[in-house]
Amino acid sequence: MIDLSVIILTYNEELHIERCIKSLRSIAKEIFVVDSYSTDKTVEIARALNAKVYQNSFINQSVQFQWALDNCPIKTSWIMRMDADEIIESDLSTEIAEKLPLLSTDVVGINLKRKHIFMDRWVKYGGRYPLVMLRIWRNGHGRVEDRWMDEHMVVWGGRTVTFEGGFADHNLNDLTFFTDKHNKYATREAIEILNQRLNIFPRDHAVSIETTSFQVSFKRFIKERIYNHIPFTISSFLYFFWRYVCQMGFLDGRSGLVYHFLQGYWYRFLVGAKVMELERAIADISDKRKIAEELSRLTGHKLVVDNFDEKIINN
Repeated sequence: MIDLSVIILTYNEELHIERCIKSLRSIAKEIFVVDSYSTDKTVEIARALNAKVYQNSFINQSVQFQWALDNCPIKTSWIMRMDADEIIESDLSTEIAEKLPLLSTDVVGINLKRKHIFMDRWVKYGGRYPLVMLRIWRNGHGRVEDRWMDEHMVVWGGRTVTFEGGFADHNLNDLTFFTDKHNKYATREAIEILNQRLNIFPRDHAVSIETTSFQVSFKRFIKERIYNHIPFTISSFLYFFWRYVCQMGFLDGRSGLVYHFLQGYWYRFLVGAKVMELERAIADISDKRKIAEELSRLTGHKLVVDNFDEKIINN
């Protein structure tokens, strides 16, 4: 068995968790499931498959994953991050098993090439493959960004390499679930954009070409330095046009049109609209704590913590 532990965050993932865990069995020494008090059979299924289950109240993805890193008794040399609706395919399992034990000590992180499956079809175009993400790192050399949305793993103390095997995001839920999930994502991303503009609370700037994949750092640069400064009524259309026409998303067929329109246009427009709505709500507030309190009330997210004032002073 490879000296690798896997962390999976869950909430009501009975549809996916068995498939995910079984795809990891041949490579993972230990599997830790950190659950946000699911009301379905997620926990029972995970325990039946010999995963170690911990539960913690959910604030956001970043806080929950860092809680897992800080509280799960991980003793292996390597750690891997997985979502419950993701799958490690057999060729990647083989590649990890063969290459991971032989990596030189200066390698501290491994990027994986994720494919997206939508309506049971692989989305190959529109810039959606490969999505290169840092998902495996040496114990003690990685953490998750402290962000409300679009958080990534970052590493230090060495270099990263990229594996080529199959790694898929294949959610089995319907379009209602998809749109509801992206509506919630849009709220969290709106918070991030407002914080970028107003500097309400400290921002994590750890992503760079040295700490994660080049693709992730480049996309972050484009989004925060260019895209977020263009009016959303224009930028969302331009982004969809870029994905669907210039990056040939139209080759993904009818289901691809649904995906690229919802994820590449509707979602981006929704984020911009929510930013506009929230900006109007806080337009007459200047105090950062009061802004955070109002945004907490409007979004349902706890943005004000006990040491909020101390964090602002040190920011």
